[in-house]
Amino acid sequence: MEHRTPIDLDSWPRRQHFDHYLHASPCTYALTVEVDVTDFVAAVRASERRTYVAQIWALSAIVDRHPEFRLSLDETGAPAVWDRVHPAFTVFHAVSETFSCLWVPFDPDFPAFHDAAVRTIAEHAASEEFFPQGEPPRNTFDVSSLPWTDFTGFTLNIQKGWAHLAPIVTLGRYVDRDGRVLLPVALQIHHAAADGFHAARFVNELRELLADGSWVTAPAAAER
Repeated sequence: MEHRTPIDLDSWPRRQHFDHYLHASPCTYALTVEVDVTDFVAAVRASERRTYVAQIWALSAIVDRHPEFRLSLDETGAPAVWDRVHPAFTVFHAVSETFSCLWVPFDPDFPAFHDAAVRTIAEHAASEEFFPQGEPPRNTFDVSSLPWTDFTGFTLNIQKGWAHLAPIVTLGRYVDRDGRVLLPVALQIHHAAADGFHAARFVNELRELLADGSWVTAPAAAER
């Protein structure tokens, strides 16, 4: 079972910002960027791994680096940080034109995560339940993909979502431009959890990770 650590409010540099954007002026914001994934795409095509699963792992790896993206409210409404969070992601059903939301425990070892995610997707491929595994754990963040279109802006409007501090990421269709492959990425953030600095760091680290495709082709543990 995952553990979360209460934040010491007396020593927390973010206390005033947290209180302001959670209570005085509740606020979320969205940032949409294009990420160069040329080398990442080449690495995926050279491997037998799945693009969407690899994208989810990359996002999860960055989310788990930073406490602001693992922030939550405990049962009393006080801020606490999960030791680890896991991705909850959408899987589309073409026949019904609906989707299911699945989740997989994050594993820092990409091949292990990839294989677990592929098994989970296959296990629930025939189910059109919204949550075929049951409600996701509280320590998850959301990922969805719109591979049918690219976009330059994407914003979610969540009623009564002021207690939802986890980031929400939406991916678009690849864009080919000037010999490069670009991926639209929309990042929705609760301002109580993170500011523009933190969102920009997330984007920059994602760019760095997807600019190096070596992890995509890394062998499974059994092959090392």
